Amino acid sequence: MRNKVLFFLAIIGLVAGLVSAYIFGIEKKPQPPVFNPASNPYGKGIYANGIIESYQTNGENINIYPEVSGIITRILVAEGQSVRQGTPLLMIEDSVQRATVAQQKSQAEAALALLEELKAMPRKENLEVAKAQVDFASASLKNAQDQLDKQRQSYALNPKSVSKIDLDNAENAVHVAKANLEVARRQYELTKAGAWIYDIRNQEKQHQALTKAYMASDALLAKYIIRAPSDGVILSINAAVGSYISPQGTYDTYTQGSTPVFVMGSAQAYGGVRCYIDEILVHRLPTPARLKSKMFIRGTDISIPLEYVRVQPYVSPKIQLSNQRTERVDVRVLPVIFRFQKPGNFSLYPGQLVDVYIGEE
Repeated sequence: MRNKVLFFLAIIGLVAGLVSAYIFGIEKKPQPPVFNPASNPYGKGIYANGIIESYQTNGENINIYPEVSGIITRILVAEGQSVRQGTPLLMIEDSVQRATVAQQKSQAEAALALLEELKAMPRKENLEVAKAQVDFASASLKNAQDQLDKQRQSYALNPKSVSKIDLDNAENAVHVAKANLEVARRQYELTKAGAWIYDIRNQEKQHQALTKAYMASDALLAKYIIRAPSDGVILSINAAVGSYISPQGTYDTYTQGSTPVFVMGSAQAYGGVRCYIDEILVHRLPTPARLKSKMFIRGTDISIPLEYVRVQPYVSPKIQLSNQRTERVDVRVLPVIFRFQKPGNFSLYPGQLVDVYIGEE
């Protein structure tokens, strides 16, 4: 009985194996491609990776960094928004700088007030006091002189009527009165002359220095509002309210590196394409007069003709077209820039990768 069971199980296993082999041996029909892969439209064309960017007469996209550090308090624009040159984009916390500007403005105003005071000298009231001191000294001299004359007359009539000491004291009193009058007159002339020219010049320099310090602080305060450097479109905002930013940009959570706070594109009807030609293919690059090129949008059957703009004449290590900051030092490439008319029936975005074929007429 046991042998029959084993034989039966062996027969079942053999049948199951044959059925499984048959099922897995059936060839499945491949799925049709979602789109036809881009093919080289030129007989001797060369291929290059390309990346779409805003069209610029030089450079790439417009990367905006702040000139001061601080905490973001307000973001005044949104991604995709068109802006004009000078439009405020972002505000940075500026309470400390604002207080510094107010302090330096007050110092400059105080220096100006002192300068105006020096230029307005002499003050009328001070001049009147100095004149009164001259009159008083003159009257004191006259009084002392009269006393001396009387004592001399008395001494001339009767030498015993005035002692020698009194006569000497009277003469000394006249000398003192003359000296006091001279001091009063000199003080009057000094007051009448007004402020010393060197004091005025020194105060002018003080006022200029404080004014320039105030203007520099006020100019720095204006940097706490980031404005659009030109007409364009906001492509990317890489910070949020409460984030800390610096002239190095803002910290990117995903790439763990510094990125620009804003990325702007031009508002032109053209888009730009930057493609990288491998150094071993550079010699096959046609002359600009005979160069033709097309880009193919990945995932579609769409191709768009490109217009040659310029070559960036410097072969550099290939940078991976990703968020990773790595480069292929064993592969060097030549950047070539094209432009294209923006299509009206679908959208293309800066940063999008495309396939580029370059041929010759």
